[in-house]
Amino acid sequence: MTSIDAITIEVADLPAAQRFHAAALGLGARLGLRESREPSSGFRGFTLSLVVSQPADVNGLFASALKAGATALKPAAKSLWGYGGVVQAPDGTIWQIVTSTKKDTGPATGEIDSVVLLLGVDDVAASKQFYTGQGFGVAKSFGRMYVEFAAESSLFKLSLYRRKALAKVAGVTPDGAGSHRIVLGGVTATCTDPDGFAWEPATATAKS
Repeated sequence: MTSIDAITIEVADLPAAQRFHAAALGLGARLGLRESREPSSGFRGFTLSLVVSQPADVNGLFASALKAGATALKPAAKSLWGYGGVVQAPDGTIWQIVTSTKKDTGPATGEIDSVVLLLGVDDVAASKQFYTGQGFGVAKSFGRMYVEFAAESSLFKLSLYRRKALAKVAGVTPDGAGSHRIVLGGVTATCTDPDGFAWEPATATAKS
């Protein structure tokens, strides 16, 4: 079964992005960064979600991100599904920091349970067909609204959501153009999905 083995964020200022990610998000070398001068504007069509165990961890990561230079798009707060907030890194990447739990069970640990890549797509059914054709197994599917793909042991998980709906969740307008500024690893051969998201073999992405 195919799954995401690597995620590389493309940034205009690599040293600045390295400083931010080292200080703010706690992912270390598990997230790749590389320089790119490809033009990009507005919403890039995806968000990355840091899934943690409790609100204290959300608050800690949220504060660290702001201190390191991120912008708050949505403050951390309770919702029907749990607790979380949204920030935008200085390089433009949008991060959701979330937990399904509304109450703390102990002190913050700083541990990240998983990283969920949510792709905002124009046609969920067409994108689902593309990814199942690449060997991704479907864990959950809600018609043309949302698809979550199965992940066995990888830190990273992949989901599809309608672009306009995802922009609303992130607290931004859906308009955007140019490069997505993200490259994904895990497939057997280089390819591009129906919405222009680039994939490379995992070994190639890991060496970027």
